[in-house]
Amino acid sequence: QVQLVESGGGLVQPGGSLRLSCTASGIRFSLYDMGWYRQAPGNKRELVASISVGGRTNSADSVKGRFTISRDNAKNTVYLQMNSLKPEDTAVYLCNAKFFANDYWGQGTQVTVSS
Repeated sequence: QVQLVESGGGLVQPGGSLRLSCTASGIRFSLYDMGWYRQAPGNKRELVASISVGGRTNSADSVKGRFTISRDNAKNTVYLQMNSLKPEDTAVYLCNAKFFANDYWGQGTQVTVSS
């Protein structure tokens, strides 16, 4: 059974930092492109950042220079380091794993940026 379990979300003040983690089980993690998405109430789900099996990263313009995605294949884990958080970053953050037609999602972790 495939599981993606996110952790690290919470309430943080504007300008603060959080590090999200997503640990996968039931898949050969090193074969999967990994991504972080987010969805705020009333908004579409959007890609925040992605990292390929080869380590190539991509991120949304809105988070460039503030968020960094990384992966540790030995730990089956992908991370999202989020710095200089803004209220508009408030959303549920979801982890995604893709390998050809295999496409898996975690349940998400809430990030709230508020003073």
